[in-house]
Amino acid sequence: MIKVSVMYPNTPGARFDHEYYRDKHMPLVKARMGDSCKFYTVDKGLAGGAPDAPATYIGMCHLFCESVEAFQGGFGPHAKEIMADIPNYTDLKPVIQISEVVVG
Repeated sequence: MIKVSVMYPNTPGARFDHEYYRDKHMPLVKARMGDSCKFYTVDKGLAGGAPDAPATYIGMCHLFCESVEAFQGGFGPHAKEIMADIPNYTDLKPVIQISEVVVG
């Protein structure tokens, strides 16, 4: 199992519409990826590790897939449509990481 993390840095003055991301963008991603995305989670940053520190990321999602190939096969054919939706909820550039899930 792999996890694709898409994280949006908490940049002062940046725009991020959490409701659109949760209610429209992520359901679009799941619909296009179909069964290649087993499930996903959405996070809203609240705070950093130190008292009164801001969250490192304002928002993020995690897509869970059987393999990198499954992710690429599900996401790739729809990448243009999915990426074109980003300006509808943010002006930030996401940070992306693919990880192996070693404990689930």
